[in-house]
Amino acid sequence: MRNRLRLASLIRMCGPLVLVPALLCGQATNQSVAPRIPKPGQYRYITPAERGIWFVHSVIGPSSILGGVVSAGWGTGFDTPREYGPHWDGFGKRYGMRLTGLSVGNAIEATLGAWWGEDPRYFRAGGRPFKARVGNILRFTVEDYRSDGSVGFGYARLAGNVGNNFLSNTWRPPSEADWQHSLLRIVEGVGSKAAANAFAEFWPDLNRLRHHHGKKDAGNP
Repeated sequence: MRNRLRLASLIRMCGPLVLVPALLCGQATNQSVAPRIPKPGQYRYITPAERGIWFVHSVIGPSSILGGVVSAGWGTGFDTPREYGPHWDGFGKRYGMRLTGLSVGNAIEATLGAWWGEDPRYFRAGGRPFKARVGNILRFTVEDYRSDGSVGFGYARLAGNVGNNFLSNTWRPPSEADWQHSLLRIVEGVGSKAAANAFAEFWPDLNRLRHHHGKKDAGNP
């Protein structure tokens, strides 16, 4: 009975909020759309300004907001960590905790990536077969472009993921401030990166399809 009540609370809490990223995406400019994979010899290394834009978008962009809403809503619905409680106040604390950790991790990735010559951006494989696009999502979950145009393992991304999840133990509630939970969050961080890549890969197509149907409906009252 308690689990059913918590599930109902989760649905009520997340239902209206998951619309926010969709509204933001509908108003997004082309600058927020992930670039396509460059043709051989056409890769251009990320500029300092573009790295800053990537950091801001990765923290408060639509996919990040959606991930935060789902994560905080899930934790609130099932009251984990228990110190925050199963109410709106707890939802805010969980969302803030995720946002803080994400900011720290992405700041580490951006800083070390600039030093090591790694490009944190996701590059879409738009126009390619679905299987190839899924493979591209998984590839750029663990790899990234280098300053010379090659693609290799994302050491800065790994450092950001590991560093954030261990550093955040200093301000997390006691029930999840240990190395076991840190390792679990690291694995979850890889999954979250893959989900963000999937959002960046397919959202432009879905948004274009939505606009197409909207214009079609407007022309056929």
